[in-house]
Amino acid sequence: MILKRLGQGLLVLLVLETVTFFLIRLLPGHPFMGEKKLPEHVLQQLQASYGLDQAPLVQYGRYWWNMLVHGDLGPSLVKEGVSVADMIGQSFPVSLQLGVIGMAISILAGIPAGIVAALYKNRWMDWWVMLVSMAGICIPAFVVAPLLGVALGMHVPGLSVAGWDSPGCVVLPALTLGLVNAAYLARLTRGGMLEVLGQDFIRTARAKGAGPFRTVWKHALRGGLIPALSYLGPAFAAMITGSFVVETCFQVPGMGQHFVNATTDRDYFLIQGLVLFYGILIVAANLGVDLVQMAVNPRLRKES
Repeated sequence: MILKRLGQGLLVLLVLETVTFFLIRLLPGHPFMGEKKLPEHVLQQLQASYGLDQAPLVQYGRYWWNMLVHGDLGPSLVKEGVSVADMIGQSFPVSLQLGVIGMAISILAGIPAGIVAALYKNRWMDWWVMLVSMAGICIPAFVVAPLLGVALGMHVPGLSVAGWDSPGCVVLPALTLGLVNAAYLARLTRGGMLEVLGQDFIRTARAKGAGPFRTVWKHALRGGLIPALSYLGPAFAAMITGSFVVETCFQVPGMGQHFVNATTDRDYFLIQGLVLFYGILIVAANLGVDLVQMAVNPRLRKES
């Protein structure tokens, strides 16, 4: 099963990078556009120096050759003298730190809330949890971020609403990412727990005198978390590659800024490098989720 997943992941990366390569070259304009139009001979020299004057298939072959043989993702076409690998290497640690803290907040807030909602189904506790979760899903991050900045950043000592030079700068952007994803986790956990709590073996455990805590912890939790675990893979990859909205609101120098800037500037190599990096993270995260699901689900472990 693991080898099959790896093969599927490599195929996904190949298709993803191929589609991206040709689509971005269909965008109007070119990477050397500016406020002042370049003379035609200068433009031709720039294109020739980066190999952009060759046929698309030749550029495609050279890109894969440089990446697979030399490990070179290419230079940035906008920032002179800066490679794509350097740009990703500088911004990824920031996004990784932000994403890990945000995911920890999501798990610590969303999963317990979903469990409580399932245990108190159709009671006031369930209604409140689902109401808050629905609000968290409906309210976008660009609304949550300034609200937290005004409510907490301007009144709680030590918190900062901009920058990335102190521990207090991490709290608000991580809290914004964490709360948005906690809402999804709460609803998924509630649905998974309700499905498991209605099974015959749960009724048997209760009939034998198992208390609510033992029923949830020993019998229901392992199966009830499967929907939430499936969501955690791509969600974690998305969080650690950075959220452009959150990073812009709090001026965090992470990867999210590069996604939009690269598209706006027609920075072909940067777009391709970011898409490839993001695809690798998605494949790795989904593979990790599969391994965790095999560990908690004996049926999957037996099938694999």
